[in-house]
Amino acid sequence: MHGRTGQPEVPDAPTRRGGLLAYAAPAGFGKTTLLAEIRRRAAARGCTVLSARGGDQEQRVAFHVARQLLQPQLIHASDAELRERLGSWYDIVGPALGLRAAAGSPPDPQGLRDGLDWVLNHLAVRRAPLVVVLDDAHWADPESLGWLNSFTPRVEDLPMLLVVAYRPDELPEEAVEFTGHRSGQRPHGLAPLTPEAVARLVRDRIGDHADDAFCRDFWAVTAGNPFETVELVAKVRDRGLDPTADGARELRDLAAALKGSGLVSRLERLGTSTVRLAWACAVLGTEISPALAGAVAGLGDESVADCAARLREARVLAEETVPGGPLEFVHPLIASTVYRSIPDAIRVAFHGQAASCVIDAGLGPAAAGRHLLETHPESDPWVVAQLRAAARENLRAGAPDAARRHLARALREPPAARERAAVLFELGSASLLTEPATTVNHLRAALEEPSVDPALRPGIVYRLSQVLAHSDRLVEATELLGEEIAKTADARTRLRTQAEKFMWDALRADEPDSPARSRRLAHLADRLVGRDTAEPGVTERYIIGLRAWDATLRAEPSSVALKYAAHALEGGLSWADESRGFEVPVLVALLHLYADRPGRAEELFEAGTAEFEKRGWRGAHLAFAYTLIGYIRFRRGRLMEAEDFARAGLRLAERVGTGTPDLWYATGVMIEVLIARGRTDQAEQVAREHSFGEPFPAAVTIPDCETVHAELLLATGRTEEAAVALADIGSRLDPRGKRNPSCCPWQLHLALAQAATSPSQALATAHEAVARARQYGAPSAIGQALRVAAEVSEGPERIKLLEESVDWLDQSPAAYELARSLVALGAALRRTERHAEAAEHLYRGLETAQDCGADGLADEARIELAAAGLRPRALHTADGDSLTARERAAADAVLRDEDPAAALDTDPASAARLLSAVYRKLGTDRSGLAHALARPGAGGKRQGVPGGTDGTSGTDGAEADG
Repeated sequence: MHGRTGQPEVPDAPTRRGGLLAYAAPAGFGKTTLLAEIRRRAAARGCTVLSARGGDQEQRVAFHVARQLLQPQLIHASDAELRERLGSWYDIVGPALGLRAAAGSPPDPQGLRDGLDWVLNHLAVRRAPLVVVLDDAHWADPESLGWLNSFTPRVEDLPMLLVVAYRPDELPEEAVEFTGHRSGQRPHGLAPLTPEAVARLVRDRIGDHADDAFCRDFWAVTAGNPFETVELVAKVRDRGLDPTADGARELRDLAAALKGSGLVSRLERLGTSTVRLAWACAVLGTEISPALAGAVAGLGDESVADCAARLREARVLAEETVPGGPLEFVHPLIASTVYRSIPDAIRVAFHGQAASCVIDAGLGPAAAGRHLLETHPESDPWVVAQLRAAARENLRAGAPDAARRHLARALREPPAARERAAVLFELGSASLLTEPATTVNHLRAALEEPSVDPALRPGIVYRLSQVLAHSDRLVEATELLGEEIAKTADARTRLRTQAEKFMWDALRADEPDSPARSRRLAHLADRLVGRDTAEPGVTERYIIGLRAWDATLRAEPSSVALKYAAHALEGGLSWADESRGFEVPVLVALLHLYADRPGRAEELFEAGTAEFEKRGWRGAHLAFAYTLIGYIRFRRGRLMEAEDFARAGLRLAERVGTGTPDLWYATGVMIEVLIARGRTDQAEQVAREHSFGEPFPAAVTIPDCETVHAELLLATGRTEEAAVALADIGSRLDPRGKRNPSCCPWQLHLALAQAATSPSQALATAHEAVARARQYGAPSAIGQALRVAAEVSEGPERIKLLEESVDWLDQSPAAYELARSLVALGAALRRTERHAEAAEHLYRGLETAQDCGADGLADEARIELAAAGLRPRALHTADGDSLTARERAAADAVLRDEDPAAALDTDPASAARLLSAVYRKLGTDRSGLAHALARPGAGGKRQGVPGGTDGTSGTDGAEADG
C-alpha cells in the first residue's frame, strides 16, 4: 500500500492461494496501527490470526517471536494432547516454543526449522485461512527471523497471508525474503501524512476552529510523521493551546518534548520513583509484569501503581487494557528513548537486578541470560552458573548461537580456574555446527588449561577430533588422538581413544601405513568380547565394527567381514551417540551392501535415519543418510528410487553449505546414478554445478569421489584423462591395502580406459580385478569383474566370461549389473550369429534394464535386438518386491538344501532365474537368504522414497491444531 489513502490489503478473493504482504517504513509512520487494523479485519472475516512483535530488548531471546506466534495455539493443551498433535516433532519443537523443558540432545538448527515449518504448515491447513502478522520484524530474534525468512517462499502455496512490517534501514540480512528479493514484489511503503490529512486530524481531535495557519505549522513541525502528529495533538489538547497562528508559536517546544532530550526532561519532572519505573520497564522490554518491574525498580506495589498512572497520564505508558495487566510503552520510539537515557552505570545495574529478579520469579536462566549479557564482568560465580545454565537451555532448544553468546560472556566473567576448561568445552560444543574453526580453538584452549578435570579431558579430546575430522583435517585429528594415547594411563580411556584413532585413520585417504594399522586392529579385535552394554562393551563393539570394515576394504572373504559385523551389532550401535559419531554404524551397515546384503544394509539405515529424525538432526546427518540410501538403491539396481533419494540428499546437503563432506557424498552418488541411467549430460551438469573435481577432500568418501570423477571422464569420452586419473587412484589405494573391487572399483574402470590403447594391459588389469573379487567372494563383485574382463577380451573367451558373469550375477541382488551382463552377452552372441541365444539374453536384459530404470542400457538392448532382426516384445510388469509363489518355493528349497529345479519340477535355467528374482527382491545373496526371509514383511516392503525434505511430510499424521 502506497501512501495512506488505501485500506489494509486483506483481499476477499486473492488471485493466488497465499502470499506475503510487507510494509517498510521509518519509525513512527503507523506500521503498528496498520497491522492492528489488518488483524481486526482478518478476525472479522473468520481468519485465524497469529500475531507477534519484535522487541529492541528481546532480540537476544531465542525464539521470542516464534513463541508469540505459535505458543497461544498450543499452550492450553495437556502434555498428552501436545504429544498427539505434534507427533514426532514434540521433542524437537517443544523446548523452542516453551511448551516443555529442554532435555536430551539438541536438534540441529535445520531440524528445528523443519519442525517449526511443520507446525505452521499444519496450522495453515487446519485453521485456514491463516493470517500471520509480524510487527517490528527488524527487531525479531535471529532464530525466529531465520526460520520465517526460509518459510516465506512456501506461503504462496498455503491458505495463508504473512504480513510483516519493518524499518528498512534496520532489517537484518537474514530477512531478505521480506524485501521481495526472490519474488520481485517490492514491499509497500508508507508515506507521511499530507498537509490536508494533518489538518483533518487536528480538527477532528481539537476542534473545527483550528485555523489554516495553525494546521500548516502543525504539519511543518511534525513533517507528517503520524506518531508525532497524534502525540502532538494530545499535548495541544492537554495544554488547552489555542489552535491559531498565535498558538502555533508553541508547537515546536511541545514537539521537542515528545522525543529525545525533550522526552527525557519531561520524564524527569515526574519524580525519581516514576523515572526508576520507566527505566525498569525499558530494561525489561515487552510483556512487562508490574510486580517484576517494581522489583527491578525497588518499588512496592502501591508505588508501582502510582508511578504507572503518572506515566500513562504523560503518554509514556499505554492505557491499561486489563486491570493489573502488563505494562507497555505507547510506542517503541519512546521505549528506545527511555532506555538510551539511562546512565550507563545505572543501566548495567538494572540489568543485573533484572537478572536476579527474573530468576527469583521462576522464569529461568534463559530469561535472565539476556540481562546478564549486558552486565560488566565481576568474577561472580552466580553469574557464571546462570549463563552456563542459560546456554544449556538454548542449546537444547536448538539455538546454538544464543548458547555461544552466553558462554562467551561467562568466559569473560571469568569463571573459577577449575571451571574454565569446562566452560571452554561447552563453548566449543555450542559452536560446533556454526563455527567449526572457532570450536577447534576453544577445545584446544580447554586442553591447555592447567586445571582441566581428568574426567572431562577425554570428552574434550573426542569432540576435538570429531570437529577436526569433519573439517577435513583428518591428519590433525589422528595426531591428536595418538598424542593422547601416549599420555593416558587409564586402560578404558586408552581403549576408547584407540577406537577413535582407528576410525579416523580408516577414513584418511592419505593414511601413511594402512597395513600396519590393519594388523594392529585385527590383533586387538580378536581379543575383545563386546557384549557388555556399559561403555567398555560399546567401545569394543566399535573396534570390532571397524575390523569388519577393514576386512571389507582388504577383500578378505565377505563371510569374515559379516561375522565381525554381526558381532559388533549384537549389543547395538547407536547412530545418534554424540560422543562417538555415526561413522562406525554407517560403515558396518555399508559393508553389508558390498557383501551382497543390501536388504540388511537398508534395515540398518532405516533404523539409523529414524534415530536422526527423532533427535531433530535434519541437516548434515539426514543428508548423509538419504544419500547413502540412494547409493544402496543404486547398487541394487533400483535406479529411479536411487535418483530420488540422491536428489533428496543433495537438496539437504546444499542447505548445509558448500564444500561439506555431505555435498561430496551426495554429488558423487548423483553422478553415478545418472551415468547408470544413461544421462551423462545431466551427470556433467551436476558435476559442474557443485565443482566436483580437484582438489578432492582428504577424507574417504563413499563412493570414492576421485573414482566417480574418473568414471565421468570415461563416460564422456575423455578416455586418456580417465586412464591417468585411475592409475593415480590405484597407486594411492593399493599400497594401503584397499583392494576390494566391490567398494574400490578403480581397476574395473581402468581396464576399460586402457582397452583402446593397451589391450594387453587392460586384460591384465581386468583379470587382477577378477582375482580380487573371487578372493572377496561376493557374487555381484565377481560378476561385475567378469563382465569387465569380457569387455576387454575377444572371441570365444568374451562369451565364456560373460556367461560366467551372468551366472554369478543371477546369484546376487545387483539387478543393474545383471542387466549389463545380459545385454553384453546377447550382443556378443548376436555377432557370432547365435541369434536364438542372443534373443533370449537380450529380451531378458531389456526387461531387467527397464525394471531398473536404466534407460540408456534399455535403448542399447533395443538396438541389438533390431540388429538381430527382432522386435522388442511386450515387457512383463515387474512384481515389485513381493515374491511370487514359485519364487518363494524356490527359496524354500534352497533353505532346505534341495535342488530347486527338482523341487519345482522345472529345468535348471528356469530355477536359476526364479532364484535370481528372489535375490534381487530381497536384497541378498544365498548366504543371507534365511535372514532376509525371516524379516517382517520380507519381500513385500521397501523404505519409502523421500518426498519433502523440509519438514512438510508429516508422515505420522499428527496435527498441529491447538
